[in-house]
Amino acid sequence: MTRLLLGVTLERICKAVLLLCLLHFVIIMILYFDVYAQHLDFFSRFNTRNASRVHPVSNSSRPNGTVPSYGPAGAEAPSPSTKPSANQTATEKPLQPCQEMPPGLVGRLLIEFSSPMSMERVQRENPDVRQGGKYTPPDCLPRQKVAILIPFRHREHHLKYWLHYLHPILRRQKVAYGIYIINQFGEDTFNRAKLLNVGFLEALKDDEEYDCFIFSDVDLIPMDDRNLYRCYEQPRHFAVGMDKFGFRLPYAGYFGGVSGLSKSQFLKINGFPNEYWGWGGEDDDIFNRISLNGMKVSRPDIRIGRYRMIKHERDKHNEPNPQRFTKIQNTKMTMKRDGISSLQYRLVEVSRQPMYTNITVEIGRPPPRLARG
Repeated sequence: MTRLLLGVTLERICKAVLLLCLLHFVIIMILYFDVYAQHLDFFSRFNTRNASRVHPVSNSSRPNGTVPSYGPAGAEAPSPSTKPSANQTATEKPLQPCQEMPPGLVGRLLIEFSSPMSMERVQRENPDVRQGGKYTPPDCLPRQKVAILIPFRHREHHLKYWLHYLHPILRRQKVAYGIYIINQFGEDTFNRAKLLNVGFLEALKDDEEYDCFIFSDVDLIPMDDRNLYRCYEQPRHFAVGMDKFGFRLPYAGYFGGVSGLSKSQFLKINGFPNEYWGWGGEDDDIFNRISLNGMKVSRPDIRIGRYRMIKHERDKHNEPNPQRFTKIQNTKMTMKRDGISSLQYRLVEVSRQPMYTNITVEIGRPPPRLARG
């Protein structure tokens, strides 16, 4: 009797195992055909795209191997001996708006700073960038025109790496952009926020069509090109997870490192404060200005908003600002009178380099502190 029960039990176990194996096989086959179908769809679109580029007439003498357009599909191409009349203009297909998520993005990037870097190498790697560090996508209409502003002093080594990584990223993102280095003249106490206010005005003098402004430290490199450098409906904080913070947001109101505001958003908060001399505090003041004006900070996903920082010692004349905590508490009272509306500076020089525009300015010095007692 016991043997009979044991045999029945084993039979049921074998049937259950067989059923599980069959179910596993069915699931694997479904996944296999789903992936196979996706590959077929990808290659069919790829081949269609390539086929649309093929033209019966080629002209190897045209720059970048481009070929002329002869109008609608099926239209007869002119013979080599045919010359257009004096008042005949070549018709070109109008450019379409750039896609919201450009197809050429690669995702996670390997960022390292051990390889030697030179400005000549950066220039060789980016032949399409125009004088002054400007670029416009040739194959689509960009949705925004972006000015990227970097507060700067004595960081030439960092700037080479920043340009080396950011130019290719921005081009893959199909951004129409210009890069402006806002260089503080002299050796007085550094003022990051005031330099960015200067950059906002000087960039608009250079090109009044800028409608988006990205404010970036020179030592921060994005680790994912899906972190799109553009402006959004709400002010944007890009540097969500820096390596020095363990790739986490240090606190909920953090707005430092890399941020972006549209022209209207920037003017709505009266720009950035001018009175934060030395390190720290200005980004918290900016966060307060955004909140007090009824806006909210938007951020990318933490997995996409990662950054690597180039390690360095603290800059001379950029010591922590001992007044920063008191000033942050008074943002509501000071933001109307301290900002872009009260900005004063002296333009020293504007120099258009191959990979960026350098704007050197004198912004003054901090007021003397009252003696205690």
